[in-house]
Amino acid sequence: MSIRPFQFAGATAVVTGAAGGMGEHLARGLAERGSTLLIVDRDAEKLDAVASSIRATYPGAGVTTFVADLADRDAVDRLAADLLAATDRVDLLVNNAGVALAGRFDQISLDDFDWVMAINFSAPVRLTHHLLPRVAPGGHIVNVSSLFGLVGPKGQTAYSASKFALRGFTEALRNELLPRGIGTTTVHPGGIRTNIARNARIGGALTDVDVERAKDDFDKLLTFPAAKAAELMLEAVKARRPRLLIGLSAKVPDVVARVAPMSFGTLERSGTRLLRLAGKARR
Repeated sequence: MSIRPFQFAGATAVVTGAAGGMGEHLARGLAERGSTLLIVDRDAEKLDAVASSIRATYPGAGVTTFVADLADRDAVDRLAADLLAATDRVDLLVNNAGVALAGRFDQISLDDFDWVMAINFSAPVRLTHHLLPRVAPGGHIVNVSSLFGLVGPKGQTAYSASKFALRGFTEALRNELLPRGIGTTTVHPGGIRTNIARNARIGGALTDVDVERAKDDFDKLLTFPAAKAAELMLEAVKARRPRLLIGLSAKVPDVVARVAPMSFGTLERSGTRLLRLAGKARR
């Protein structure tokens, strides 16, 4: 079943993780396209700054802020209730908020593992469940997975588990919602230039030196502009694309993994070589 292109003008959009990075750029892009915004983040100060900037840039834009810690199940349920009280319809839900955790499985605590799963997987599921009755035909749901929702590297057991789970949830949900005229998009960003590396939680068994090295190594991979990623996401929503891979760092490993399934250690080495060659070709 095909659905007509998504209509941004006049739509009501919920965006989580909107105080920075892709979430902020998504909110700006939606305001530019004429959508009413309900934006969510745990950082009240930064979220208010984003809202004020959008209102100044787009004087006619409707922007309402909601502060919530998505790691807290009860807070997610309260957020959903507040969102439902603020609008009688949700045309677009973008579950963008996410966190990272570095460290081998034997270096991280189960509390850390649960924290990642709560924010990256459980919160999108609960928000979708609560808000879905307000999503009418013509609506759309976006869940931001990751490159690591396609392949699982060492040191990313919790993060990959959460992003693989979100991918599976969204793909199954698509098959349920498409006959109702509601679209879904699973987004798999590669190395997007955000603060996720600097804000990552690190397994407790790592030394300070290991922590800084892990953050620096992760940060070096984040090169794709967040603003461009947000634009690609909005284009995918308009076109009702079920799946979006952003950046060569997502596209190359995805192709290699599907064409020649192998352990990620081999895939990682192959993908790195291919990315280096692609970079040299661009230069």
